[in-house]
Amino acid sequence: MSQRSTVVKLYKTLLHLGKDYPQGYDFFRSRLKNAFLKNKDVQDPKQLDELIKKGDYIVKELEALYMLKKYRTLKRRYYD
Repeated sequence: MSQRSTVVKLYKTLLHLGKDYPQGYDFFRSRLKNAFLKNKDVQDPKQLDELIKKGDYIVKELEALYMLKKYRTLKRRYYD
């Protein structure tokens, strides 16, 4: 897969995860857009790979955050 398609896929994944962001979707989307625009001129393949790895790490962290939120909600609902 080309790096461009990987970056687009990462962006779409992060946008989808941003729908449940605690501070709101608009806040998340603007921060995400700024982060991607800041790095739009990067051409070095090694640096692009590092940025993609960082993005994948952020995806995993967001998923963990949402799972923790879901766990705490269920725990509060069923236990005192």
